[in-house]
Amino acid sequence: MKIQINTGKNLSVHEEYGNELEASLSENLSRFSEHITRLEVHLSDENGNKESEDDKKCLIEARMEGRQPIAVSATGNTYDQAVNSATGKLKASLDTIIGKLRNH
Repeated sequence: MKIQINTGKNLSVHEEYGNELEASLSENLSRFSEHITRLEVHLSDENGNKESEDDKKCLIEARMEGRQPIAVSATGNTYDQAVNSATGKLKASLDTIIGKLRNH
C-alpha cells in the first residue's frame, strides 16, 4: 500500500511528521492492505492563518484494485484529530465494502 501525502497551499508537512503519519496509517489500516493499492491523504487548513475551531481538514482517498476510489473527510482542532477521525470513517467504509464482497 503506497501512501501519498498532499497539503494545501498554506501548509507544509515536515518530513518527521509525514513519516509518523504514514506509519500510523499503515498500522491502522494494515488489515486492509491486501485490498488497498494507494492512499492519498490531503491535509488543509480551512481558514488559512486565522484561528477557529475544527478548521483542520483531512481527506483520505483509498484506491482499491478493480473498484472505484473511496473518499472520506473529517475536520478537527488539530491535524492529528482530523486524521484520526477520517481514518475511523475509512475503516468503517472498508469494513462494509469488503464484507459485502466476501458475502457475494
